[in-house]
Amino acid sequence: MRKGFFFVWTCLYLLCCPMPTAAHFGMVIPSDNMVMQNDERTVKLQLSFSHPMEMVGMNLVKPKAFGVVANGKKEDLGSALTPIRVMDHSAWKADYAIKRPGIYMFYMEPQPYWEPSEDVFIVHYTKTVVTAFGDDEGWDAEIGLKTEIVPLSKPYGLYAGNVFQGIVKMDNTPVPYAEVEIEYYNKRKTSVAPTDYMVTQTIKADRNGVFTYAAPSAGWWGFAALNEADFTIKHNGTDKGVEIGAVLWVHFEPWQEK
Repeated sequence: MRKGFFFVWTCLYLLCCPMPTAAHFGMVIPSDNMVMQNDERTVKLQLSFSHPMEMVGMNLVKPKAFGVVANGKKEDLGSALTPIRVMDHSAWKADYAIKRPGIYMFYMEPQPYWEPSEDVFIVHYTKTVVTAFGDDEGWDAEIGLKTEIVPLSKPYGLYAGNVFQGIVKMDNTPVPYAEVEIEYYNKRKTSVAPTDYMVTQTIKADRNGVFTYAAPSAGWWGFAALNEADFTIKHNGTDKGVEIGAVLWVHFEPWQEK
């Protein structure tokens, strides 16, 4: 009887007190985000959808849009995408040749993803920034996504422990007190979260839409600012809400000494 009572009590507790769940992240990860004169000049990009800290993948159908903004021009790269597997799920890759100095902002708009457990569609407008051959101007430019994180700190050339700041915008307007979820791309599966609460870290932007975060270790970190869209999408004939995320991937470098 006592064992049966304990089992029922435990089930009721878990139902009433659900544990934190890992966040979804659109991912655009380049092979190099600072291309120097002696580096390989073709940047290899991987596009995927996952829980990056736990290294649990989800299928990413071919994105609705994929491109780059560089030197004042937008280039459609959708035709360059070829299918691959990332975290044992459908993903995409593309190679891009860097031919001149500049700031290269790669972006992806995925097809809406239906999340039945949350009864919403998810659309993560995802971007990352690559600098090439010493160019250092324009890293804080907007590229005109429905929602995006505009960096206030250079989104490259950062040491682990540096503070990173960005402004969350939707329709080119700052979003006060936007919620920002943060996860580490645990590619080598060497990092362990002490508890489930530490898998995804959550912070709030201030009244001007500005958020601040210091990455504790080197590697790729994803910032996802989540908001409710001002449009719906039909699912089985019923209008459903849409969670839109402004996602920015930033690489932090390890401190080095002689």
